[in-house]
Amino acid sequence: MRTVLNDWTIRVQDIWPGLLVAGMIALAAQFISDHYGAPAMLMALLFGIALHFLTEQPTCGPGIAFASKRVLRIGVALLGARISFSMAAELGWSVIGLTVGVVIATILFGMMVGRFFGFKARFSFLSAGSVAICGASAALAISAILPKDERSEERLVFTVVGVTVLSTIAMIFYPILAELLQMNDTVAGVFLGATIHDVAQVVGAGFSVSEETGEISTVVKLVRVSMLAPVVFIAALVIRRNTKGSDEAQTRPPLIPFFVLAFFVIVAINSFGLLPAPVIEAATNVSRWALLTAVAAVGVNTSLKDVLGVGRAAIGLLVAETLFIACLALALLQL
Repeated sequence: MRTVLNDWTIRVQDIWPGLLVAGMIALAAQFISDHYGAPAMLMALLFGIALHFLTEQPTCGPGIAFASKRVLRIGVALLGARISFSMAAELGWSVIGLTVGVVIATILFGMMVGRFFGFKARFSFLSAGSVAICGASAALAISAILPKDERSEERLVFTVVGVTVLSTIAMIFYPILAELLQMNDTVAGVFLGATIHDVAQVVGAGFSVSEETGEISTVVKLVRVSMLAPVVFIAALVIRRNTKGSDEAQTRPPLIPFFVLAFFVIVAINSFGLLPAPVIEAATNVSRWALLTAVAAVGVNTSLKDVLGVGRAAIGLLVAETLFIACLALALLQL
């Protein structure tokens, strides 16, 4: 028992400086977001990149790694507290089918078009999944199961920055587009929830139109968020099969990543009404702070020079995927 306690003490002593740095960056990012309206995820990334020099300090390394991996998984798992089966049922099968179809089609589109932009499957799937599902949160979750190489961190940071900026632009212009197309509150809610990348921007765009639009867009968006776990699960299976016997076999994800399993379990528990409202609220807040802290840690690990080196092709791919999901949703809504 004493040996276990000693090991834990040593472990905590190793990780707390870097974890504290990531937590302070998250607090600063949230402060800027609350007072000036800037996206918290983007601020956490930029502040983290500005403190990249801390990676040269050996005391910060273990904690930064812990935040970018373990804390990230906790945040993704607790996203399940925001979702229940009853939410989806209230929308109707046609809206659920549209939302799921848009997610799947966007991922397939990104995987195919990525080749024309000169990217292999890793970045294509990372960018398409983040656009299709839930922006920065999806990018972090997908990155957690992808085999790592020397460009993994740079691609992740670029994707998070890109989808956050595009989501903010969409938050401003999509409500205007919905008005120009004379959408009613229900249709506008489905359109905004099915096309804008991040949850916060969906809420902002929806409630800027009307209260009904805001409620519908938020629920539609949470249906997209619920697609995160099955998409990551299927991707993990594909990666395990394709890396079997290869040099990357040692880095294969487990058959069912634990945070994905935890996500499913929490959704199921919430769907049966077993989670009290205070627990749901607490889990939602912990999830938000965990993801923000993880993003900050990823930023610290990343050199701005390397991010800029990703190139114009990556920007083009993200824009193409964003336009695709918007056009597809509009076409399906017309039908």
